[in-house]
This record gives sequence, C-alpha cells and structure tokens, in this order.
Amino acid sequence: MANRWGIPKEVEELVKARDLNCVYCGVSFEKSNGLTKTNPSWEHIINDIRINGPENIALCCRSCNASKGAKKLEIWLESNFCQKKGIGNSTLAPVVLDYLKGK
Repeated sequence: MANRWGIPKEVEELVKARDLNCVYCGVSFEKSNGLTKTNPSWEHIINDIRINGPENIALCCRSCNASKGAKKLEIWLESNFCQKKGIGNSTLAPVVLDYLKGK
C-alpha cells in the first residue's frame, strides 16, 4: 500500500499490524474480496498531514475515507453515512476512541 503522506516507516508498520479492520466501521481488510471500497487506506484522524504519529495515523476502508474526506471526525460521526452504516462507539477502534476521549 503506497504511503505518499510522509508517514515514518516504523509508524506505518505499527499501524499495519494494529489496524486489521477499518478503524471506523470495522470491516475486515482480510476479507475485502477484492472490493476497492473495502481496501485499506491511510487515514489521518485529525486532518493534519504534519501529525504522523501512531495516535493520528490509522487504516480505514476507502468507503469511510471517501465519506469522511476533510471533515472533522466529530462532525463526520453524526453524518447520514455513519448513521446508515451503524458507525459509532461500538464499531470505533481504540485509537479513535482514545482521540475522542482526549477532546
């Protein structure tokens, strides 16, 4: 998976090992069945490419990434997309929940 965001290699490897499912909807990357929308993509939880530590870098499915875009996480979580997909505290990965707790 290409990394064009300047994510340090050690962070990239840690995140790949940690995030086996989308950090938002929970879809398994191992069972993506070749569907592009369920393939993993790099995600900045806080939309700032200068913050490249493991607390801000995650893997999410392309469907969630396309929907979230540059929106703030808190706003996106209230979107119709998230409501329709059932995205909420029960589907969010610990890295995302930790970010929300720190707000």
